[in-house]
Amino acid sequence: MTAEHSHGSKTTPRSRLVIAFSITASVFIVEVFGAVLTGSLALLVDAAHMLTDVIGLALALTAANLMNRKPSDRHTWGFRRAEVLGALTQAALLFGVGMFALVEGVRRLFEPPEIASGSLLLFGIIGLIANVVALVVLTGGRSENLNMRAAFLEVLNDALGSVAVIVSAILISTLGWNQSDALAGIAISLLIVPRTVVLMRASGSVLLETTPKGLDLADVRAHLLELPHVVEVHDMHASHISTDLPVLTAHVVVEDEYLRNGDGGALLRSLQQCVAEHFPISVEHSTFQIEPASYEEDHLPHG
Repeated sequence: MTAEHSHGSKTTPRSRLVIAFSITASVFIVEVFGAVLTGSLALLVDAAHMLTDVIGLALALTAANLMNRKPSDRHTWGFRRAEVLGALTQAALLFGVGMFALVEGVRRLFEPPEIASGSLLLFGIIGLIANVVALVVLTGGRSENLNMRAAFLEVLNDALGSVAVIVSAILISTLGWNQSDALAGIAISLLIVPRTVVLMRASGSVLLETTPKGLDLADVRAHLLELPHVVEVHDMHASHISTDLPVLTAHVVVEDEYLRNGDGGALLRSLQQCVAEHFPISVEHSTFQIEPASYEEDHLPHG
């Protein structure tokens, strides 16, 4: 496998991540100042959430740089798994922030502090505008891979958090209801935690090399067995190297006479084309070991 082989995979749009990172880092600094000035839990949680986004986007950017490296003899798939590791780390950070917001929000429901609602509203609006801009930047690349999906999710949660901060500020200003700040913090946590669980499950699925979603190995086996001269299919495995790079391997048992005629190459092409036509596995990423039926009889254990 040569270093020039791209494996047919997409690259991560790093420029989008750089812009989103710059915006998010700037807003984080502003929100920390605002949280200290106003004493708002909602703004503090949103600032903490923004910090995880700064870290998360930095991880996403690092992963993007690694993912775009070409494969080598030492790293034959390149650094495609950096996508999944980056996404999993971002999800873990978000989960921690979400749980903190939930616990602290419940505590503040019973001990609501005084909140400077005017300043809180201003910082909430600044955060929302910045997050909307970052979302627009990331929207075009969010379907590229799990890494971009995680980055988009980070900023989307921030935007929702900013909305919660704004609503809280309005309620405190108009009704004097300081508990709304705690409720906003809890709402942000309830938005964060379920999404992080989904993202962690998706990342774990790739790392555990589970069968790609929508790929039925029994169906794959049935298609392969319909090909002429194929006797058996065993030891079939399918997984993801990264979210946009599914691979499949299998041992295919064929009639001895067919292989004696020197038609192994034609059979291999038929196997790869069959998989590529009916399933989301490209020709170059399906690998088959062709075995004569007599090999099965002589080498496999019986009973």
